[in-house]
Amino acid sequence: MWRARRWPRPRWFSSDTAAVGADSGNPARRRVAALWGNGDHGRLGLGALESRWSPTACPFFLTRPADPPTSLACGGAHTLFLTEGGRVFATGLNDFGQLGIGSSMPHTLDPVEVSGFQEEIVQISAGNHHSCAVTAYGELFVWGKNSSGQLGLGKSAGKVVSTPRKVDYLADVRVKMTALGSEHSIVVTEDGEALSWGAAGAGRLGHGHKSSFLGFTMTSNEYTPRLIKNLDGIKIKRIAAGMLHSACIDGKGTWKIK
Repeated sequence: MWRARRWPRPRWFSSDTAAVGADSGNPARRRVAALWGNGDHGRLGLGALESRWSPTACPFFLTRPADPPTSLACGGAHTLFLTEGGRVFATGLNDFGQLGIGSSMPHTLDPVEVSGFQEEIVQISAGNHHSCAVTAYGELFVWGKNSSGQLGLGKSAGKVVSTPRKVDYLADVRVKMTALGSEHSIVVTEDGEALSWGAAGAGRLGHGHKSSFLGFTMTSNEYTPRLIKNLDGIKIKRIAAGMLHSACIDGKGTWKIK
């Protein structure tokens, strides 16, 4: 009786609506990027708009084995890929420049390279409508929606930045890790300090709140990176950002929820 052949299943390194893995059936352990879920706007990077109900290998990277993907990040309706060679690719919705490829394309169905970096990229993050990348020298580049100052470029920056721009306000520190929420951003420096900026609603930045003379709780957006003073003296190891909240782990593995 004929039986369908069972191909070796890739071993995934991470999971979400996308993952990077190695083909266990290949002695060379070729890395592949797999994506699944809603396919609107080309966010899966599979060359079509159809949704996928199970992990599907991205054909774009299958044809480029010399520079395979090592990590990726899923935003609201876009996806970023980081390759072994330190290059960044993006796919999906580009209505606020979150792909970093300019504003001429409203979306892409396949990954497109993001240019404008002087050094190798070592980390990427994706928010709802904005993105960022960290260079090997600890420099932070940002792009996308900036309506609440979430790019950290100052009040004079435009509401949309469609190509990567370096955050000069972080010139005196080396960024080690980033996390992007809906409209806010957080970084951890090489020294373990945490800074945040962007929309401050619901206390997501961790800077406390101010009360007006009428007794109403008020918060103000931050347009440049600001040190989270409540974490002063604590060396931060990991950070995470949700839609309206943030969290971190210190060097001893204790959660600090703001």
